[in-house]
Amino acid sequence: MTEETERRPETPAEENGAVGVFAVVGRLLKLLRERAGLSQTEFGGLMGYGPDLISAIERGVRTPRPEFLEKADELLGAEGLFRTVIPQVEEAMRRARTRHPEWYRNYAELEAESVELHFYANQGVPGLLQTEDYAQAVFSRRRPLLDEETIEKRVADRLARQQVLERWPPPMCSYVLEEAVLHRPIGGPEVHKGQLRQLLRIGRRRNVEIQVMPFAQTEHPNMDGPFNLLTPKKRAQVAYVEVQGYPRLITDPEEVRKIVDRYGIMRAMALSPTESLALIEKLLGER
Repeated sequence: MTEETERRPETPAEENGAVGVFAVVGRLLKLLRERAGLSQTEFGGLMGYGPDLISAIERGVRTPRPEFLEKADELLGAEGLFRTVIPQVEEAMRRARTRHPEWYRNYAELEAESVELHFYANQGVPGLLQTEDYAQAVFSRRRPLLDEETIEKRVADRLARQQVLERWPPPMCSYVLEEAVLHRPIGGPEVHKGQLRQLLRIGRRRNVEIQVMPFAQTEHPNMDGPFNLLTPKKRAQVAYVEVQGYPRLITDPEEVRKIVDRYGIMRAMALSPTESLALIEKLLGER
């Protein structure tokens, strides 16, 4: 599913000042990390995050959560510097959400507040699971071609959405991925390996279950394409589908029920989460 980025207007994020705030915080984080003599990998280990996230925050393309800033303040001896900017970062996050086009904004808001997120994908890795390099490759190969500035904006938007997986309490998430998604080396061998490792990292979280629909499964009840199912807090479940850049947010209870029914059957037919992670490890040569 192509999600939010197919038809969005090219409004620079700088217009609302959000990117400027994230860039300044990122530069300060890098300065203090290097002053402490820590690599991105070492600092990420102390923080409980991977080096890719640290790199993205330092470059201003990923939004640091308040809890991240509080912990970084303590670990780097920032003496309250990062805690002080938390209100500005939260306001910038709110403004940054307006970068999404109006037709997508309702979905983005629902996704950000959802207590459950479920996805079926048959072409590529869903946006919330993508590495930065994978997302870069996806947008770089878009037709018609996108200019470099637009690609960078779209990658940043996609990475920003992934914050939903890092909040507390975390949403319960499940994915059913066609096995073909695991074999398609989008971005080349190294990007592909990095993406498979990302699936393993996220798939091992307590709140996430990734299941693979194997090639050996000759049929299943959904041949109509990918979809997302969201359950916003204290609100009814909704579905989202998109075909060739044309989105549809489905709120009709009966239509949503049909998709939920299909998804339940598909989860029962797919490999278990443990079997799915074992398959990914095998593809990486780790088994």
